[in-house]
Amino acid sequence: MALEECTMSGPPPKHPSVRARRNKPKADFRTLPSAGREGEPPPWPLQPDALMTAELEHARDRVAGLQVQIDESEDARQRGRLRREMHRLELTITQLSLQLERAADAEVALWSELWATPQAVMWEESHAAREVAQYVRWKIRAEQGDMKAAAEARQLSDRLGLNPLALLRLRAEIQHVDEVEDKGRKRRESTAAPKPKRRSGGDDPRAGLYAVN
Repeated sequence: MALEECTMSGPPPKHPSVRARRNKPKADFRTLPSAGREGEPPPWPLQPDALMTAELEHARDRVAGLQVQIDESEDARQRGRLRREMHRLELTITQLSLQLERAADAEVALWSELWATPQAVMWEESHAAREVAQYVRWKIRAEQGDMKAAAEARQLSDRLGLNPLALLRLRAEIQHVDEVEDKGRKRRESTAAPKPKRRSGGDDPRAGLYAVN
């Protein structure tokens, strides 16, 4: 009897269906919409690349100075040397102008793409537009072969949650598409009004009545 009482003591074990999940997300762990942020991106907040712009203006000033020297020189050999230098600077001006133009187009394209991602919902809430713009600028430079820019872009990528591990550190995750579709289906089913059923002729109680003479 003592053995039986010892064996039966204590609460019964929980059924597996009501046991708490070990990997249940915490309350402060948020889910981002898989469809991404809606609406237009914020205005681009940065000015054109300062270093390249300064190089471009310096080259233009140098060309203007060389042209004055060419016009004033009476030495043919000196004029030839000045013209060759001016032609090299004009090529530099063309290259810098093209780089600035292409970089600006690439920045706008990447900027628009990023603000349509699920992470953009967090950036909008935390007013991180300038930080996102800095990432865009470093990223475009990195794609042009700048290794220092690549390192800066990687650091900002982590801070902005642009890879799964970084997003996990920010205590966020992107909602799976199948979960979204399942919720939408359940919502449609719950809001759909049931259609009234028509009675067949056999169900009509008047069908059994007949006249008496």
